[in-house]
Amino acid sequence: MGQYDGKRVVITGGTSGLGLATAKLLLDQGARVLVTGRTKKALDSAREELGKNAIVMSSDATVLTDIDALAARVKSEFGAVDFLFLNAGYGKFVPFEGTSEAVYDEMFNLNMKGPYFAAQKLAPLMPRGSAIVLTTSAANVKGIPMLSAYGAAKAALRSLARSLAAELLPRGIRVNAILIGLVESGQWERRAAATGAKVTDFYQSTAHTARVPLGRFGLADEFADLCAFLLSARASYVTGAGINLDGGLSLVP
Repeated sequence: MGQYDGKRVVITGGTSGLGLATAKLLLDQGARVLVTGRTKKALDSAREELGKNAIVMSSDATVLTDIDALAARVKSEFGAVDFLFLNAGYGKFVPFEGTSEAVYDEMFNLNMKGPYFAAQKLAPLMPRGSAIVLTTSAANVKGIPMLSAYGAAKAALRSLARSLAAELLPRGIRVNAILIGLVESGQWERRAAATGAKVTDFYQSTAHTARVPLGRFGLADEFADLCAFLLSARASYVTGAGINLDGGLSLVP
């Protein structure tokens, strides 16, 4: 018997990194899980890793018709949603002066608009006692060069967590955010590949870890543990919170 037996879970951006780690944990604890992703490679890999007990669905978090289709699929498969983890997102490292309108729109559409409307479409399927978790970033409280549009979008998402926590409170739905820093994820793995570095070398590089007070990247499993806690009844007195999982990165200059 798992502590999440029978719980119905939807994870956007669940085919790699933090979303995939959380999906694995909840599946192992008895949950019914639907994850979304965009690329065929990630979707196929997730199907293999998660197995037949998970639903893996192609869905673009920036496309409203895809979000509508996601809500319809969730209603058909599960009827209701106990846990909603809105994780789809990434950042683009671009100098402020070189940030185009297209990059700006991409960052806000993916990191803010997508979660906003996913929550809007799926909240009607969520009963009392259910919970939403949003993935935000240390960049929404700490100025980080090259991430101005991403940081602004994630700051808006952190604000959304507060607003939804207040607005959904009468319906018994809790909403919280996890602010990540340098945590093992698909985004960092793609960045490592782009530089030609091995992923393990990238994670251990002092060029990155020296910026973190705790001196290392966070682990995907550490994130999954925190996310599962916030979604569970054990966190029934927590809503509107933004919990930092960044090794202290956002706490120092």
